[in-house]
Amino acid sequence: MYLIREISEGLGIAWDAIRANKLRSFLTTLGIVIGIVTVTLMATAINGLNGAFHKSVSVIGADMLFVSRTSWFVNSQAEWLKSMRRREITLAQARQLQRELTLAQAVAPMVGINQTVTYQNHSSSSVQIVGSTEEFINTSGAGIAEGRFISAGEAEGGRPVCVIGMDVATNLFAFESPLGKRIKVGPRVLEVIGVLGRQGSFLGLASLDNQVVIPVQQFMIGYLRNPDFMIKIKAIAPDQLEEAKEELRGAMRKIRHLAPGDPDDFAINQQDMFVTMFNSVAGTIAAVGLLITGLSLFVGGIGIMNIMFVSVAERTREIGVRKAIGAKRRTILLQFLIEAATICLLGGLVGLGITWVLTLGLKRVMPVNMSLGVMGLALLVSLLTGVISGFLPAWRAARMNPVEALRNE
Repeated sequence: MYLIREISEGLGIAWDAIRANKLRSFLTTLGIVIGIVTVTLMATAINGLNGAFHKSVSVIGADMLFVSRTSWFVNSQAEWLKSMRRREITLAQARQLQRELTLAQAVAPMVGINQTVTYQNHSSSSVQIVGSTEEFINTSGAGIAEGRFISAGEAEGGRPVCVIGMDVATNLFAFESPLGKRIKVGPRVLEVIGVLGRQGSFLGLASLDNQVVIPVQQFMIGYLRNPDFMIKIKAIAPDQLEEAKEELRGAMRKIRHLAPGDPDDFAINQQDMFVTMFNSVAGTIAAVGLLITGLSLFVGGIGIMNIMFVSVAERTREIGVRKAIGAKRRTILLQFLIEAATICLLGGLVGLGITWVLTLGLKRVMPVNMSLGVMGLALLVSLLTGVISGFLPAWRAARMNPVEALRNE
């Protein structure tokens, strides 16, 4: 109870001191406000970018594996050139892989090329034309918004049909249904039998809705006769992904006739590769960014310390009177610590208000997200800055000799 009374009394004295020196308190708080705004803006931007990245990369699927000739990430040009000299992955190998795997619920060979798609007077450029099988829909995570997907017979027979993405449907068929319409996909004319559900974009770079999926045999007839395939494999369950990966590696080595001592001449990619790379880069950026922005908070803390030393010097006689009538060192120490912490906490609240307003504007150009965790951390940092900055002045005040303090004019 005595400690609570001391804290309550200290808060009252701190508030009176702040009101008595409004301009000085405002200028002192300004350094903390700037520091909190810069730190919270940086933390908010990092938090928002992390969320946007993980949401975007989730379209790959945590239970998905991708077999291709090259790895998604290479460490050197020599490594990339070496991977480019590998044998191509063929459709026959993809079909054999589908028969070999027991821990996969779907296997879809894929190959792509960019083409212009036209319908009457409307056109859509740089559309990704994907040649695949009926298993594509099971590995993509996309639903069907209209119509149906390619059947096994259409995929094997190379029928002139296609399923279009939502962006393509919007660009070409603004006021009518695309089903049954014949569109020109590069040099070929294909019938639209379905529209994929909206998927969004991958890392904000490639729209997954700006694509046309066609039977793999139709792709090989009309676009590339001997393409290099990528194979998408959907594991039975996310917790069996590692077992599925090992089975996949063994099956691919067998299919590509690799001797036991030979290195893999293919790469198995997965979502974790993007996450690991992003976390490494984002961690470095966050550390450097928070260090730089934290310097402004450090400068604000130095300002608080200087003003508290001035405050102690101005109130030396008051300190002497309080100690003469029985105030303990702890009481004096707590009084000045509370005053410094209160100034910083007020600065933190003002800084959070400014950051919130700036965040509303930044949302239009980047994925920022001001979470309750960031707000709580900002207030905690403000409080700690006040306590640390005010400790030396408060300690000096608490150690004063009451007789010498009373002699001060």
